[in-house]
Amino acid sequence: MTMHRCASMAKAGQSKGPCRSNSKVKDKMNGTSFSLSGVGFDIDGRTLLHPLTLDVPKGEVVGILGHNGSGKSTLLKILARFQAPTRGRADYRGQPLTSFRPKDYARKVAYLPQQTPDTDGMTVREVVSLGRYPWHGALGRFSLTDRTKVSEALDLTGLTPFADRIVDTLSGGERQRAFLAMLIAQDTECLLLDEPISALDINHQIEVMSLIRMLAHEHDRSVLIVLHDINMAARFCDRLIALSGGRLVAHDATDALITADKLNAIYGVRMGIFRHPETQSPISYVL
Repeated sequence: MTMHRCASMAKAGQSKGPCRSNSKVKDKMNGTSFSLSGVGFDIDGRTLLHPLTLDVPKGEVVGILGHNGSGKSTLLKILARFQAPTRGRADYRGQPLTSFRPKDYARKVAYLPQQTPDTDGMTVREVVSLGRYPWHGALGRFSLTDRTKVSEALDLTGLTPFADRIVDTLSGGERQRAFLAMLIAQDTECLLLDEPISALDINHQIEVMSLIRMLAHEHDRSVLIVLHDINMAARFCDRLIALSGGRLVAHDATDALITADKLNAIYGVRMGIFRHPETQSPISYVL
C-alpha cells in the first residue's frame, strides 16, 4: 500500500450527495457517535456480517473483539465507508453515512487500516502532514492552521524529536505513533483503528493504548478499535462490542462483558477471570 493510498484513506466513501442537517436528530444523537440499524454485509453469496443493531457512545474507547473471521474488520470498514453495507442503515451523529460528501466525512472520521501504508522514504513530519489532506486537498496550500495541527499532533504523540527522521528507521511503537499522529492531525471527532497493536511488543502495546485512551478521555475523541488481546481491551476500553461468526454476541461496558460465560460464547473456549490487584480490571485466562 503506497502513501497515495494513505492519503486516500482520508477520502473514504463514494457518496456525492450533500451533507444534510436536522437539529432535532442532532440533539437526540448528542451522546452517540455511530448508530447501526440492521447493518449487514454479504459477498459472493456469503454473509460476512449478519444484521446488527447498536448505538456507539461518543467520547469513549470502544473495543471490537472476536475470533479471526468474526466480522470485526468488515464492521470497521463499513463505518469508515470503505465498503457499503449490503443491508441496513448506518448513521454518524444522526446522519446517514451516505449523506456525507467524502471530504466532509474525512473531517469527522479518520481510519487506520490493519495494513499500514508504505512510507516511501518519507519523514515523520511528512507522514503526519498527510492527515491535513481533507482540509486543503491535493493542490491546496499548506496553511498556518495546517502547520499548527501537525505540530500539535507531533507533540501529543511525543514525536517532535523524531519529526525529521525517516519513518522506516523508527521502532514499531514509534512508527505506529507516527500513523496515530497523522490521524490526530486530521483533526476528526472519531478514530477507527484496525488492530493497531497486533505487531508490537508488550511495552509498545501499552504505550500506544495509553495514548489512545488519553485521546478519548482528555481530547474528546471517540475511538473504535479492533483488538485481539482480551486483557488489553479490559484494561483500556470503556465498552466492548463482541462478534462471533459475523453475529453480534454482546455490546456492553467492559466490566459487564468480560465474564467467563460471555468469553466462552465469543471464542468457544473455557476461560476464567480474576481481578487485577491494583486496577481491579478483569484479567482472563484459559482453563
